[in-house]
Amino acid sequence: MNTTQNDEEYNKYVEAVTPKHSCFKNCVNAFLIGGLICTFGQFINNLLVSNYDFNKDDASSYTSIILILCSVLLTGLNLYKKIAKFGGAGALVPITGFANSVAAPTIEYQKEGEVFGKGVKIFTIAGPVILFGILTSWILGLIYWFLLSINII
Repeated sequence: MNTTQNDEEYNKYVEAVTPKHSCFKNCVNAFLIGGLICTFGQFINNLLVSNYDFNKDDASSYTSIILILCSVLLTGLNLYKKIAKFGGAGALVPITGFANSVAAPTIEYQKEGEVFGKGVKIFTIAGPVILFGILTSWILGLIYWFLLSINII
């Protein structure tokens, strides 16, 4: 009987200290942050095309570079973590989130040296994304090649 009472007390404690999340609020926050990042990127792109006479391809490349630079700077200033906490997937999915996932471990492990700190840890988070992205594209390429060879596509 004592064990049941302890289990009930523990369950009440866990329920009391577990943070409550609103799915709707999280989705709205992700939409807002992701939308702001994309709007900022579009603003940069439009600015480069209209004011600096870049063609669309060059403007797109420079826009990506600028977004990555902003993300790394915000990561270095420890601000991107706060943005990601508020915006969730809205901050983690775009190119800025990928840049953050590479920069954060590099900054965190810099005290351990160039090779065993930065070199080893730089792709801790981004490595699986790169690996499975390449693997998936390879498999889809084989499927595409096979479908082309039997004249389905």
